[in-house]
Amino acid sequence: MSISSATPDPDLTVQGAPVPAAHIKTLVLLGASGDLANRLLMPALGKLLDAEPQRRDIVLLGAGAEDWDAPTWHDHLKASLTAAEVSTETIDALLATTSYQRADVTSADDLGRLIAAAAPAPALYFALPPAVTARACDALQHVTLPEGTVLVLEKPFGTDVASAKALNARLSTLVPEERTFRVDHFLGRSTVLNLLGVRFANRIFEPVWNNQHVASVDIVFDEQLTLEGRAVYYDKAGALVDMIQSHLLQVMALVAMNPIGEVSAFDLRESKAEVLRATRVWGGDAATASRRARYVAGDVDGRQVPDYVKEPGVDPARGTDTLAEVTLEIDSWRWAGVPFRLRSGKAVGVARKEVVVTFKDVPHLPVGLTGACEPDQLRLVMGPDAIALDLNINGEDDPMSIDRVSLDTTLSPGRLPAYGEVLAGVLDGDPLLAVRGDTAVECWRIVDSVLDAWRSDRTPMQTYPAGSQGPEGWPV
Repeated sequence: MSISSATPDPDLTVQGAPVPAAHIKTLVLLGASGDLANRLLMPALGKLLDAEPQRRDIVLLGAGAEDWDAPTWHDHLKASLTAAEVSTETIDALLATTSYQRADVTSADDLGRLIAAAAPAPALYFALPPAVTARACDALQHVTLPEGTVLVLEKPFGTDVASAKALNARLSTLVPEERTFRVDHFLGRSTVLNLLGVRFANRIFEPVWNNQHVASVDIVFDEQLTLEGRAVYYDKAGALVDMIQSHLLQVMALVAMNPIGEVSAFDLRESKAEVLRATRVWGGDAATASRRARYVAGDVDGRQVPDYVKEPGVDPARGTDTLAEVTLEIDSWRWAGVPFRLRSGKAVGVARKEVVVTFKDVPHLPVGLTGACEPDQLRLVMGPDAIALDLNINGEDDPMSIDRVSLDTTLSPGRLPAYGEVLAGVLDGDPLLAVRGDTAVECWRIVDSVLDAWRSDRTPMQTYPAGSQGPEGWPV
């Protein structure tokens, strides 16, 4: 299967809405004894069943390398759900039907036994490292999958354009695209989903949502967290691959996409794909359109943090970035000339997680009005969720002066955690929040040139003290 950077693959997009997958009654959790399953997936499933008790007939089948008997699996599952404050009713319902099998998930024989033990049309959730997931998909080539089977994969979806295409080709031999869920839990955040409401339920925004009125867009996800024991994965990825290549590009696509007819998987994902196909590094030069940095020893909120290269599990020779910034342009009538700056970093002093749309200056400020007239800004803040509109108004003491005010409101965090939203889509067979195969390729196309520039040291590696906002001179 070949996917062009300019045209979506015909196997991945069809005219009209795709046929939805059947509702899922069995969730097969591959890697059930791992951290992702224990810390995020099982609690999210519990929260989903608490919110929607009618789903409590779901059967959870765990599989992993550990040789656990039924009591051990039950204790493990119950501990995870209890820690997440899941109700007793949900815990009892899951424990009544769940089971666990020791399995080599790269073995066709073991996978065949797992699928045979599941009810027809199961969802296979690969809570596994990407390399193991790829080998498991190879093994599934030799297993007969029931009609309606759903595959659920965690990012990253490949390591570059070529591997992303190869993964798409492998998956397409197993199940149709509409039953392939590439999970980006970031899209399950209520704040991200609120982008749709802000844009399309308010007439004041859409007429000015273009290059005639918008000066720039910043999408920033800076956090105080450091490695937190994730060196095995993070040191091979870095901030650019871990956050920008996946999460922030998906958010950018939601910000920049054209209006849609309905909030459906087909309309939403096709509109996002149009944006990503038109996206390039600013000015066509990845070296000058990007920055990278790595933290050195410092203090983050009273906690002493060592140099990144001295963190356990880090290989200094990899040159991993912990702060990345890329400026992009979207070659379209709506957005030509507007810079989109995507930035993400770890170990910063003050966390900043928001989308900022900065509007152009007013064309003329009447003579007689004094004070600084700053550009209007719309800010969508993530965690705690809020929306703010920063405006210029008449001053409190002097009505001829200009003051700054922020009109803001907090947003509901949503009834489900991000992974709960993802699991709801999987069980309903609705890929609204899933990443489509062609857009996974496009995201790699966009950052591959940046990675090439970094590997050849055309973009220097800078440093910043842990607890600072980044290297001196970087815009925050």
